[in-house]
Amino acid sequence: MSDTADSNAPAPLPPGALVVVTLSLALAVFMNVLDVSIANVSIPTIAGNLGVSTSNGTWVITSFAVANAIAVPVSGWMAKRVGEVKLFVACTVAFTLFSFLCGVSGSFVMLLIMRAAQGVVAGPMIPLSQSLLLANYPPEKRGFANGIWGMTAVVGPVAGPILGGWITDNVSWSWIFYINVPVGIFAAAGTWFILRNRETETQTLPIDLVGLALLIVGVGALQIMLDKGNDEAWFQSPFIVTLAITATVFLAFFVVWELTDDNPVVDLRLFGRRNFTVATLCVTLGFMTYFAGVVLLPLWLQNEQGYTPTWAGITTASLGLMGAIFSPIVGRLTDKIDIRWIVTFGMLLFAGLSFIKADANTDISFQRLFLTRLPWGIGLACFFIPLITLSLTGLPASKVASASGLFNFMRLIALSFGTSLSVTLWDRRQAYHDHILSAHTRASDPLTQQWLAQAQARGLTESQSYGALAEEISKQSFMIGLNEMYFLAGCLFIGLTALIWLSRPNQ
Repeated sequence: MSDTADSNAPAPLPPGALVVVTLSLALAVFMNVLDVSIANVSIPTIAGNLGVSTSNGTWVITSFAVANAIAVPVSGWMAKRVGEVKLFVACTVAFTLFSFLCGVSGSFVMLLIMRAAQGVVAGPMIPLSQSLLLANYPPEKRGFANGIWGMTAVVGPVAGPILGGWITDNVSWSWIFYINVPVGIFAAAGTWFILRNRETETQTLPIDLVGLALLIVGVGALQIMLDKGNDEAWFQSPFIVTLAITATVFLAFFVVWELTDDNPVVDLRLFGRRNFTVATLCVTLGFMTYFAGVVLLPLWLQNEQGYTPTWAGITTASLGLMGAIFSPIVGRLTDKIDIRWIVTFGMLLFAGLSFIKADANTDISFQRLFLTRLPWGIGLACFFIPLITLSLTGLPASKVASASGLFNFMRLIALSFGTSLSVTLWDRRQAYHDHILSAHTRASDPLTQQWLAQAQARGLTESQSYGALAEEISKQSFMIGLNEMYFLAGCLFIGLTALIWLSRPNQ
């Protein structure tokens, strides 16, 4: 990845300073991605304490996601006007302040405003942390730098629900925001003191107001549609239909405008580069497929298997353990091995693990679930870290922040699509299988009569036996639907292995 730097790039930092700035940037990323998911399990508590319904409480998540999705792709443009170091430190300080204000919020309206503000300033932190990290590592170690950066991005979303659940149950929901304060202070101070004299060049660029307005409305409508679609029965709701039309029209105009404007707020011309386009397509489709399993498994464990949110989070979190261990290792390997082979291995590992999971049953144990999730972390590292490196291959240092912003924007949208589509498909497959199984369990069927007789022999009344049968049918329907989703994911991962070979890592 030596070609991501240009002749004006600063010399690599000495080892001690490099450790401090790496730790500062990594903690800022971890704090950022942690906040995407840490509030999820706390919504019922937050809603109850602030006097709103749980359905309204989910706007705490949506407000952050919408603001964050809008801010991420404009990070490169903002950095060119302000400077990467100043912008990153300013956003980190603001994120820390807004986190504190979220914690002290005495009303739901104030919490929503602070969460939206938090999402806006969080947007530039992700791409700028990566750009600053790469700019200060020697060329031969930039794959390793991506591994360190990717490790925090992998672990954060997995750790969020566990940490959020524990803090909410044992301390107070306010502390899911307060914990950002010391981390943010250290990250901002460490970055500023080490990098303040290594600021990037700035330009007085005109403000693309039209492009910015189209982006805000289009992405805002799309993100709200994805977050609320399943709750609103999708296109049966006029609200969702309006959002879909708004997102389609505004984003279509946005693409045309940005490709023809001399100073676009988002540099869509990056898609003219083969490696960037292939890497972005792979991460978009791959993350959408991968995250479907991350979302569905905890839902199934809590709703159908009787797991508490904390134990469901622990079961899922095992993938984060191996992801944290293997991310730096895979990052180092990207400096030595053809990236395409590493990504192919990761995709095929995902596919194999998905097919194994597609054979689960309702008696599956916690131990088996936990252990079979461990290798997912290896696959994620082999899939995500090389694609980060590939997306920046061949780019001058001045475009790294823009490319990272666009790359991570597509990843965020993929997570939203993966969540919404997977939950919707799972619900519909459950309804289908419930209908099929119910049709095969008529009262006149000998096997049904035998099952009912056994239930009544255990002390259930006739009506209770029929209720237990309906409950068992529903439980098995959800299990079959989940297995089908994992089988579909396995097929998609196999298909994605072909896409990566369209790239040219050495060009």
